[in-house]
Amino acid sequence: MTTSVARITTITARSDSSFEDATQAGIARAASTLRNVQGAWVKEQKIDVRDGVASSYQVTLEITFVLDD
Repeated sequence: MTTSVARITTITARSDSSFEDATQAGIARAASTLRNVQGAWVKEQKIDVRDGVASSYQVTLEITFVLDD
């Protein structure tokens, strides 16, 4: 039987255009830094408002990656 051990790290990412863009950017950055990224969970979303208009979108992500043997 094969076993694996995973770790979770928390990151935040921000975009001027959308939550989806912030999420994609965060996952891409995590995947370029961490090996074996297996999943992500959007833990929190936040919108910054300037002059009554959404000015940026921020997500807090829980990134799961499997540790090397």
